[in-house]
Amino acid sequence: MATQTPITEVVDLTAPKPPKHLWLEVAHDWVTTVDHKKIGLMYMGFALFFLLVAGFQVLLIRIQLFVPNNDFVSPEVFNRLFTMHGTTMVFFVGMPLLFGLGNYLVPLMIGARDMAFPRLNAFSFWISAFGGILLYFSYIGSDGLYGAGSAPNVGWFAYAPLTSPAFSRGNSTDYWIIALLLTGIGTIGTSLNIVATTISMRCPGMKMSRLPLLVWLYLVTAFMVFIAVGPLTAAQIMLLFDRFLGSHFFDTQAGGSAVLWMHFFWIFGHPEVYILVLPAFGFANEIIPVFSRKAIFGYPAMVAATVGIGFISMSVWAHHMFTVGMGANANTFFVLATMAIAVPTGIKIFNWLATLWGGQIRFTVAMMFAIGFLFQFLIAGLTGIMLSSAPFDWQVHNTYFVVAHFHYVLVGAILFMIFSAFYYWYPKMSGRMLSERLGKWHFWLFLIGFHLTFDFMHIPGLLGMPRRIYTYEADRGWMIWNMIVSTGAFVQAVGVTIFVYNLIHSYFKGEIAGADPWDAWTLEWTTTSPPPAYNFAKIPSVGSRRPLWDLKHPEDPDSNYEFNDSTADEESYR
Repeated sequence: MATQTPITEVVDLTAPKPPKHLWLEVAHDWVTTVDHKKIGLMYMGFALFFLLVAGFQVLLIRIQLFVPNNDFVSPEVFNRLFTMHGTTMVFFVGMPLLFGLGNYLVPLMIGARDMAFPRLNAFSFWISAFGGILLYFSYIGSDGLYGAGSAPNVGWFAYAPLTSPAFSRGNSTDYWIIALLLTGIGTIGTSLNIVATTISMRCPGMKMSRLPLLVWLYLVTAFMVFIAVGPLTAAQIMLLFDRFLGSHFFDTQAGGSAVLWMHFFWIFGHPEVYILVLPAFGFANEIIPVFSRKAIFGYPAMVAATVGIGFISMSVWAHHMFTVGMGANANTFFVLATMAIAVPTGIKIFNWLATLWGGQIRFTVAMMFAIGFLFQFLIAGLTGIMLSSAPFDWQVHNTYFVVAHFHYVLVGAILFMIFSAFYYWYPKMSGRMLSERLGKWHFWLFLIGFHLTFDFMHIPGLLGMPRRIYTYEADRGWMIWNMIVSTGAFVQAVGVTIFVYNLIHSYFKGEIAGADPWDAWTLEWTTTSPPPAYNFAKIPSVGSRRPLWDLKHPEDPDSNYEFNDSTADEESYR
């Protein structure tokens, strides 16, 4: 009788099986990942998609306002575009981009292998993404019984009584409420992870006094999220009660208060500006010193100024409400608080300028965007000081002067530094360099378009053009300014298109980056580009605020850095 050969001698059961559907395995890997780097990249991809969507919406708005008495879109469509553009840019572009970059960079910069709570990290992303999808599902799912249809039309601020069932029929506003509730949960989860990771997972020698400034700014931002998102969530739940359970928190006809909604919303809404801008400051704190070849000027002052901004930002919200009749005492308090926040902000600007002063500046595209940010944020701060004065605010409140001011912050400061961060850290994320030639086209077109749009937008505001209007009469003297503003918006769109092309083209054909293409100083540049799943084969030990400088200059008596090649076998991670 023949001896039967065991099947294990015929087939190697441990050998990897060739994938039948590679794309399914790749999709499964990304959907189920808990790797902070992949989650950060998904945040950024999600936000860039919505940046294009919100950009398209604003182009439609600017076409409508290009000439007087235009009927390119209807008043109802205009209000929906206005609502969706503002909501998308704040909640589904700015927040995901900044927290995506933080997700990717914070563990690398402190010498950790992942976030403290990887599964919470994945949950936070997916619930935020679901919120964005739900908001846009309102375009097809919000007709309800009334046929009101399409997207919400209440503005991104959703003032009462616009959100009452009498004014906002159908379910479009409900989609808006629940979408923001969900993204708020995701934002709090990510912030909790950043705090826990920063406090408990720093590598040996990484004292709080040696933290990269970017990590410090994310830490303060996370604590601000804990304080600011709660009031908005509470207000959204109260609004759902008004709409579905017959309560009257914001119904003035039944004893409620529309001003109460304003307080709740702006207790979140104004700290939100600093939640968005502080990470942008952090990018500047890392990028400007590297391309100036100088250590950041005044590290302790920068940390103190960051904490000061976080603290004072919680007490300035009602400068959005000078015209609602709060009274002289309340107005005075918020005037002084708004002016006070300029002090720590000014410290940061002077420290960045002192870092540049006498440095060996390299004008890479990342540095060009950073310098553009410095100039534009200064202007945004100056117009903010103007608006902090209650009498001046009374004159220009709800005009395009205010729109120009906050876009100077959101676009001229935050978005410029986000672009700078992409040009700086894209080599680390992809292993390839972005094209500097295309990057300069992107920079100059976007810079010119930005100033055409938002410099000239101040003028119709001073001439009395109200914000949120659908059209205007030809005799108002606003047409030429709106034509310039709209032209600038399309120039910016061309710049963003070049940026997106640069991202895609460079991923496949860009120059190989290497581990440290910028001759930088922080820990993320010690590992490969892109980093392995485990970040560091051996957790590094640092002895200064610039650990990679110590590694490159062992002859320096102050150097104290231990480093092992992070390309080592992944078994050490497991």
